Amino acid sequence: MAGSAAAAVGDVLRRVPPVVRRGRERAGELAAPVADRVKPAWATLTPAARSLLVVALVAWVAAARGGWAEMAIVAAGILVLLALAALFMIGHTNLAVKMITEPPRVTVGEPVTGEVEVTNKAKTPLLPVRLELPVGAGGVAFDLPALRPGSVHSELFVVPTQRRGVIQVGPVTTGRGDPIGLFRREVTWTDVTEIFVHPAITPLEPLGAGLIRDLEGNVSEHTSQSDLAFHALREYTPGDDLRHIHWRSSARHGQLLVRQFLDTRRSHIQVIVDADPASYRDPEDFELAISAAASLLVRAIMDGFDATFLCGEHAMTRGTGRSALDSCSRAELTGEALAEVSGRGARLAPDTSLVCFVTGPHAPFTTLKRSASHFPIEVGEIAMIVDSTASASLKAVSDLPLLTLGKLSELPGLLKWGL
Repeated sequence: MAGSAAAAVGDVLRRVPPVVRRGRERAGELAAPVADRVKPAWATLTPAARSLLVVALVAWVAAARGGWAEMAIVAAGILVLLALAALFMIGHTNLAVKMITEPPRVTVGEPVTGEVEVTNKAKTPLLPVRLELPVGAGGVAFDLPALRPGSVHSELFVVPTQRRGVIQVGPVTTGRGDPIGLFRREVTWTDVTEIFVHPAITPLEPLGAGLIRDLEGNVSEHTSQSDLAFHALREYTPGDDLRHIHWRSSARHGQLLVRQFLDTRRSHIQVIVDADPASYRDPEDFELAISAAASLLVRAIMDGFDATFLCGEHAMTRGTGRSALDSCSRAELTGEALAEVSGRGARLAPDTSLVCFVTGPHAPFTTLKRSASHFPIEVGEIAMIVDSTASASLKAVSDLPLLTLGKLSELPGLLKWGL
């Protein structure tokens, strides 16, 4: 009997949790429609309105339990004030908003203009409303006039491009609220548009020949036993591959002749910019470093080379000139160590033939050597020290060419002697 009673109690206890769980699920299902209706309305309340609601609740409790008639008057006054302010939220804004920015890519200092076009799609007139437009770290606001149904109104704005970077424009929003700031409802009308402000670059002369073989590469002056570019026939020497013997010519001349080829090569230049702010004197030196890197990348791509760019967490490989400049626009001082980024670059582009490290005057030379150690010994390596207070110079330390760049205009001359 005792055993059966214990089993019965255990069975009851096992049944309780599912019942409770089903009750909670049912309550959630019933409360969901109410919550869906309440959440949008609650979101329109400003912090001031929510604070007044708390005060009204406290006053009502004090009036109910303490018999304070004054507290009841305070609670009623707050509720009346909230009700009157809520009247300003009645209605729905029906607009068609179009935002246009041209051009989407510019060089530092070039102008970018934009236009916001608003159309009243409602069947009733639109009362004056404020249009807000974030532009980068700032923003602009327009006070739209009253619009008749179907009327169109346009506003122009200018995007500041004095600094390199990626400027986010938008979204366009309208805000509706009451005069005392108890309610506010924002409506988003457009998406975010990105404006790429490319770094200033300087034209460079064509770069040197590459070091890595490639089927579509440029023919070099170095001979090879096996490649695609046929050069000439020569006498057979012990050790030559028998597959390269040209039998018809050998029979005609009475001796074994083998094919001689020329190497075909395609350069892959990799530019790694130090993203550690401690390496530079000031942010302007970092901007100069990005401009120097962008100039190298554009010239390499124009020469038909593959190009890879890394700066902190940003990376681009085998892209076009536009994508290279876009990557340079996104580059920031993120604090990542140059050696760590170089290791990632070596894995990203294992066929690199030339790597250029760009850093500031405060970067230790040991950091450059650790960065260079990630690449094979046959990869050409140069380091560029950007220092706006120094004069252009070129020297070699431990077989690593060090180029000191003080101004962007000095880059063509430095590369002429450094590459």
